[in-house]
Amino acid sequence: MTTQQVALDETDDIALADRLNAGRERILEELRKLIVGQQDVVDQVLLSLFVGGNSLIVGVPGLAKTLLIHTIAEVLDLKFSRIQFTPDLMPSDITGTDLVQEDPKTGQRQMVFMPGPIFANIVLADEINRTPPKTQAALLEAMQEHRVTVQGRTYALEEPFFVFATQNPIELEGTYPLPEAQLDRFMFNIVIEYSPEDEELEIVRNTTAVEDYRFEHAVTGRDIVAFQELVRKVPVSDAVLRYTVNLVRTSRPSENGAPDFIKKWVSYGASVRAAQYLILGAKARALVDGRYHVTFDDIRALAHPVLRHRILKNFHAESELITSDELIDQLLDAVPTPKSGM
Repeated sequence: MTTQQVALDETDDIALADRLNAGRERILEELRKLIVGQQDVVDQVLLSLFVGGNSLIVGVPGLAKTLLIHTIAEVLDLKFSRIQFTPDLMPSDITGTDLVQEDPKTGQRQMVFMPGPIFANIVLADEINRTPPKTQAALLEAMQEHRVTVQGRTYALEEPFFVFATQNPIELEGTYPLPEAQLDRFMFNIVIEYSPEDEELEIVRNTTAVEDYRFEHAVTGRDIVAFQELVRKVPVSDAVLRYTVNLVRTSRPSENGAPDFIKKWVSYGASVRAAQYLILGAKARALVDGRYHVTFDDIRALAHPVLRHRILKNFHAESELITSDELIDQLLDAVPTPKSGM
């Protein structure tokens, strides 16, 4: 069994891994002052931060999607920007635009760039599917290259930089489907469900009392960037890499040997970006679990949030009410983990 020629063998790396775990616990401790339950959702959001990926959060109104992301930005003391996506939103409303301004000293007019709300550390694209694809596309360059180009000039975004987008799965009137190219740039599709009764009771109790929340900033933006660099150093065995690529390739109906259910229900499978995010997410998950290597279980645990928005179902799947998660369950069964390796 071979691994990538990188390992956490330096004292500084081990110390940083310990800081990551301690920092995660501090972040969770601060979040619990305001956020009740939703542990799986919070875990996936934190993995997005540690990897440096963007995530889509899908859930009905009132489940604290916006509150969660805003609170994380406050806990990390990062610049937060919320963009309410509406049908009349223009690309320049997101990226910014050049304005003509007069110099009060010389009286000369010149073009000055006025940055838009995309210039933040954590950007919340609220109800992203309520704006036309032309405006949605204004996020593409920022999400992938962490920069913005306006009128031929390119402006770098401050690190760390994340886009978290929200969607309401039940209200489709006046919405626009996200282009596949944009969906593919989201690391996770995080589904947030209703809380159990005891947690919902605590939410109602807390939110109807006097609120006075003060957060301690135990982890900084600079720490997050360091954690992202550390995650990429976690070694992965060839067996785990091959399993991950095989899992993604098997989701494609055009692939030789694709299972019958994939050919029957899937129009397009996941791209190579899915395998990249599975590996990166698994590396972060391993560190969070106190391990310095990736296992098959890490990959399988992240298969649903990584793949559910990348496997495009066809008419037959829709008519038979086959969900993306059910497809992924069958995919995991169809691609067994090797008996040897991690």
